[in-house]
Amino acid sequence: MQLKQASAEFLSGYFSTHQHRSKTKVAYSCDLSQFVTFVGEETALLSVSATIIENWAAHLHEERYSPASIRRKMVALRVFCSYWVRKGTLPESPFWRVKLSFGRIQQLPRALTEGEMRALLCQARQNYSTEKRMERQLPERISFREYRALRNLALIDLLFATGMRVGESSALDVEDFHVEGRVFRVQGKGGRDRLAFIVDEETVRIQLEHLDARKCFDTDSRALYLNTCRDRLSTQGIANILAEFRKQAGLERHITPHMLRHTVATLLLRNGADIRVVQEFLGHASIATTQRYTHITKEHLIAVLQRLHPSIALRAE
Repeated sequence: MQLKQASAEFLSGYFSTHQHRSKTKVAYSCDLSQFVTFVGEETALLSVSATIIENWAAHLHEERYSPASIRRKMVALRVFCSYWVRKGTLPESPFWRVKLSFGRIQQLPRALTEGEMRALLCQARQNYSTEKRMERQLPERISFREYRALRNLALIDLLFATGMRVGESSALDVEDFHVEGRVFRVQGKGGRDRLAFIVDEETVRIQLEHLDARKCFDTDSRALYLNTCRDRLSTQGIANILAEFRKQAGLERHITPHMLRHTVATLLLRNGADIRVVQEFLGHASIATTQRYTHITKEHLIAVLQRLHPSIALRAE
């Protein structure tokens, strides 16, 4: 079997029996396509060796891919090889003989300051208030322009309140919001569903107002957040909304939806939340992922100590 055919059959077979998001399939498809191009489409699957894999890793390094990107591509290729071992096509995985060193991979989460986060939320509220005054013609009817401003406010407020990933918020359906329990059912990564509890009364009010407004529009979509076509709002659509808020609020640096997740996690730890509570809050499978945020909170701790520690004042005297 040639690599091109093996890759196509793997993507079809593996993702039909595993609970992964379409985004994961796209990433695997891109990584395997890159490997097939490097090796050659007509290369036999059985000829893939440890040497070929190590040569590809070296090539990626020469092309200045980050250690994290190389590691992700190797994970995709490892799963691909393991799949064909289980199918009996490969006698063993070539990864059993592979030795790779990616260097130290440490990518600290990028969080917003409290001032930046407050500016985004204030901008969202201001936009909705403006549209509400300008667009409302009849008390019982809401225009889509006004709905869109309310949707944008509800989205940014939800991302900060729950720490949801942008894909998780885009995937929310109307029935995922349990009003009485004030909780969202979130479809997490790797099929790990979790509950996102709303503890802020203002967030509850905004989400209920959005839900009532969403019911005013006829659509076959089950999506909680609608786009202009009355269909599910995409992750790119959410990123565009945040980018527009950033410009309107006068914030200069690039801001992504994922930074809101980093921000709430950082502030929770800074305010004394237990790291295992934050792990459950974010839906991390491993606490090691959550521990990345402790580097940022340590920086805050050191800054406070440098400013307030009594030994510094005593030495000054």
